Amino acid sequence: MRVRATIAYDGTDYGGFQLQSNARTIQGEIERALLRITGTPIRILAAGRTDAGVHAEGQVIAFDTTWRHGVGKLRDALNALLPDSIAVFELSEADPSFHPRYDALSRCYRYTIYRAEVCHPLYRRYSLCVTRPIDLEAMRLATRAILGEHDFGGFGTPPQGDNSVRRVLKASWSQEGPWLYFDIEANAFLYRMVRMLVGTLLRVGHGALSPEAFAEVLVTQDRRRSGPAAPARGLCLKAVRYSTD
Repeated sequence: MRVRATIAYDGTDYGGFQLQSNARTIQGEIERALLRITGTPIRILAAGRTDAGVHAEGQVIAFDTTWRHGVGKLRDALNALLPDSIAVFELSEADPSFHPRYDALSRCYRYTIYRAEVCHPLYRRYSLCVTRPIDLEAMRLATRAILGEHDFGGFGTPPQGDNSVRRVLKASWSQEGPWLYFDIEANAFLYRMVRMLVGTLLRVGHGALSPEAFAEVLVTQDRRRSGPAAPARGLCLKAVRYSTD
């Protein structure tokens, strides 16, 4: 049977989601646990291959297994063997054709910034601390330019092929006390696209780039004027949306 699962993880100590020969990865930990549980090597599929240091709250994976003891017991067995930095939440039987990446309609990411005069050591794993003043309204104005379908070649590279056109469905900034949140939903993302957008928008917030100049970067795809990419620790994959949800 094909199994679909929603997982969360703290990506701080991992080289990313995807298997690597020289680094500890989320995929490697899950497949290692599945091998111990089932006695059979299992390759998992994922909705997105998050980078080193990036976190997830709603990553979706799928895999095939001959497990016959119920999906609830499989979830419990996985959580018993996985490190504390990875957890399996929803786990259910899926259609044999289900693919978490190709069937996804959109992905939702959040980037978290902690704005304070002094960086708090307890927040450093999951947010970017910014001690300089930020013009949030300028950043909000600039963010409007990325809504809709555009070529985002100035803010990232395609993970496969050369098509850098993506459709952004939602993008906004919100504030709760010292916390700033950048939420974005798109049909797909380029490699480092969210982090490059945040890094460039922070330049707007610091007055180094105007909202109009930010829009020009989108049009001209001039990477010399974009970024640098914001650190991975502030980024989290919040959810993946499907037509069946």
